[in-house]
Amino acid sequence: MTDKNITKDAMYDAVAPDDFESMLELDRYGNRSSAFDKIISATHDHFWDPLDKAYIDFDEPFDMENQPLVPEDLVIALSTEYVSNHLSDPKQRTRFINQSVLRSFSSILHGEQGALNLSASLCHVLKDQGAQEYAANQTREEARHVTAFAKYIKARWGKPVECGPALKSLLVEIIAAPEVYKKIIGMQMLVEGLAMGAFATFFKEIHDPLGKKLLQLVMTDEAFHHKFGKIWADRTVPKLSPEEHAIIEDWAAHCFQTLLFNLVSPHQQLDLYREFGLDPDKVVEEYGQIMTDDLRREHMKEQTNIFRVLVKTLLNAGIITDRTKAFYAMYVDLEELKAEGDRMVGDDIAEEGIRHLQAINFKDRVAPVTIAAE
Repeated sequence: MTDKNITKDAMYDAVAPDDFESMLELDRYGNRSSAFDKIISATHDHFWDPLDKAYIDFDEPFDMENQPLVPEDLVIALSTEYVSNHLSDPKQRTRFINQSVLRSFSSILHGEQGALNLSASLCHVLKDQGAQEYAANQTREEARHVTAFAKYIKARWGKPVECGPALKSLLVEIIAAPEVYKKIIGMQMLVEGLAMGAFATFFKEIHDPLGKKLLQLVMTDEAFHHKFGKIWADRTVPKLSPEEHAIIEDWAAHCFQTLLFNLVSPHQQLDLYREFGLDPDKVVEEYGQIMTDDLRREHMKEQTNIFRVLVKTLLNAGIITDRTKAFYAMYVDLEELKAEGDRMVGDDIAEEGIRHLQAINFKDRVAPVTIAAE
C-alpha cells in the first residue's frame, strides 16, 4: 500500500499489480471483510446469460430501415435547422437517428469493456479477500455485458464504431492508474453512474423491445456495481484530510468533465455528419447556438438525465464541496438533488428486472428484492 492510494480502510489495501507474493501471505487468508457479502450473495438473484434465449433472444426482429430506435428529440443534432433541413427524407432521417444510436451503444460497449478490464485489474491489487471476490464477481458480470452489447450491435447494425477519443483516453487513464481511488471513483462511481443514467434514459425511450430488455438486464447488474463505489465513499470520504479530499475532488471533476465532453460535444460525431453529407463545421456551429447553459440545465431536470445521475453520485458521496460546487451548479440544482435522498435513477427498473430473473432462476423460491449495500 502506498500513500497515493489514499486508503482509509484496510479492506481497500492494495499492492502493485505484479506483487503476487503478497497474495500468498498466510495472515491474508485469515482476514476477509464482510462489507461486500450482500452484493456477492445477491449475484444468484440477478444471474442471466446472454447466450440463453430463456433470458434474451437476439434474433428478435426490428425494422431498422423504417422505424427510428428512439424519438427524434433525443438526437440533438436534429434540433439544428441545418441538419433538419438536410435530412428531409423520412428514411434518411430514420437512418441518421439509428446511426446516432449506434454511436451511443458503441460507447456503451467500449465502456463495458473498460469496466471488465478495470474490475479484473482490481483482482490483482486488492488484498482483502472480500473486496477481491467482489471484483472477480463484477469481472464476470462485465464480461456478459460485453457479450450482450456486442450481440445486440451485431443484430441491429453489423458492427460497432470506434471508441470516441475522449472516452478512450479516460478509460485508458483509469485502467492504467496505479491508485485504487482513481479506479473506484473513475469507474465504479462515475462510469458506472453514467451507465445507469444512460440505460435509464434509453430504457424509457427506446422503441426496440429487444433493446429495452437488454438494458434492463444489464441494469440489474450495474445497480450493484454502483453500490461498490458507495461503500468505498462511505468508508473513505469522511476520513480524508483536506489535502486528500482536494485530490479526490479534483480527480472526480476531471472524470466528469471528460464524460460530459464525450457525450455532448458534436466533435465526437464528425464521422456521422460526413457519412450523411453534412458539413461538420456547420453542424458544430449551429449546435453551439442551441446548446446554451439554460438548455443544458433544463435537460438536467429530467430524472433520467445522464449527467444528473453523475452529479448526484458525487454529491451523495460527499465528494463535492465549496471548491467545486459552482462547476456542477452550471448543470444541476445541487439543493434539489440533496432533497431527493439516496435512491438513484434506475433502481426501480433494476428491481423489476431482478424479480423477472428470480422467476426464471428460482421457480420454486420467492425472495425479496434488494439492491444490497451498506
